[in-house]
Amino acid sequence: MLAAPRRQAVRWIPVALVAATSLTACGSSAASSQAAEPAAKVTVTPAGGSKSAKLGSPIAIRADGGKITAVDAKDDKGTAVSGRLSGDGTSWTSNGKVRPGTTYTVRTSTTSDGGKKAAATSEFTTAEADRVNKLTNSPSNGQTVGTGMPVSILFDNHIAKDRRADIEKALKVTTQPKVEGAWGWVTDYGGHDRIDWRPKTYWPAGTKVSVKGALTGLDSGEGGWFVRDYNFGFTIGEDHKAVIDVPSHTLTMYAGGRSVGTISGSAGSPEAPTRGGVHTVRSKNAAETMDSATIGYGNQWMLDSKWVTHLTASGTFLHSAPWNKSLGVVNNSHGCFGMSTSDAKRVYDFLPVGSTVEVKGTSNTEKTDVGNGLEVWQESWPQWQQRSALK
Repeated sequence: MLAAPRRQAVRWIPVALVAATSLTACGSSAASSQAAEPAAKVTVTPAGGSKSAKLGSPIAIRADGGKITAVDAKDDKGTAVSGRLSGDGTSWTSNGKVRPGTTYTVRTSTTSDGGKKAAATSEFTTAEADRVNKLTNSPSNGQTVGTGMPVSILFDNHIAKDRRADIEKALKVTTQPKVEGAWGWVTDYGGHDRIDWRPKTYWPAGTKVSVKGALTGLDSGEGGWFVRDYNFGFTIGEDHKAVIDVPSHTLTMYAGGRSVGTISGSAGSPEAPTRGGVHTVRSKNAAETMDSATIGYGNQWMLDSKWVTHLTASGTFLHSAPWNKSLGVVNNSHGCFGMSTSDAKRVYDFLPVGSTVEVKGTSNTEKTDVGNGLEVWQESWPQWQQRSALK
């Protein structure tokens, strides 16, 4: 009778052991599955480890099998590279393009679809630029200018026509208050490529203007690569303008639309009439030598003048003309408007760079090219808009 209980015990023990083994096996399988969970696969372009990464592209990051949770991208000077994450979190793209001859370090954090967190680092160096393009901006940063002043950007080297749209899109003008305007491509009087931004109508006095050019890593064609961004701002001053009436030999100054004084002088002769239309004051000199050779008249004269206000690049100026004994009586200059020294000083002080001077009643029918100074007001608004590469 003792044997039966012993057989029952033997029968039940293996059942208990099997149950315990099954539980242990389940626990072991879960741990192994978690450990084997793959991290999201991160791909950085340009590729990490490259020593001569191709120029002209942004930094792009893609996560397969997960999402990007953080990106820390910096250049070799420690400057952070900004960018934007896609809505689904699977890709990140820098806001600008890579700069030539620069090493970038990109650190990413990801979470896989299964919840596994991971971090990765990639480093690459971009190729050197064979040629670098630069620009000169006008107005200069912090300058106060007149109500007719365009934003004018002069390039050191040529801009290929098929690259102009990308460059134009990288240039942003922000104003306070908001002012409508547009970019237009111009050939400067000196032969260089230029892009100007003019408002549809004259600036309101007091407008604050900010210009940003995200040009880093953009290719201008044979002119070379841009290797930096640009950022400058300026303010529109009081509304000062002048109108020259050629038949009456006068220049009238206006402040806020009201006449504040009229000056007698001498405009261009019938043989060399003053250029018509609306000109923009481009620069000023307190003293200057008038050399006839610079405007195609050989060695006919070499005269010292004071309080010289420059309009066109080809030589249309407002200036003192103490040698002229017919001021206010006869138009006998070679295209400029000459005045007494004291009156030239008044005009010089009244008109800031960027203010406008309209010439009326001239017999000169020649159209002044936009690049012959800051001559953006020689064209109507529809004509100006046709100069954009984005039309």
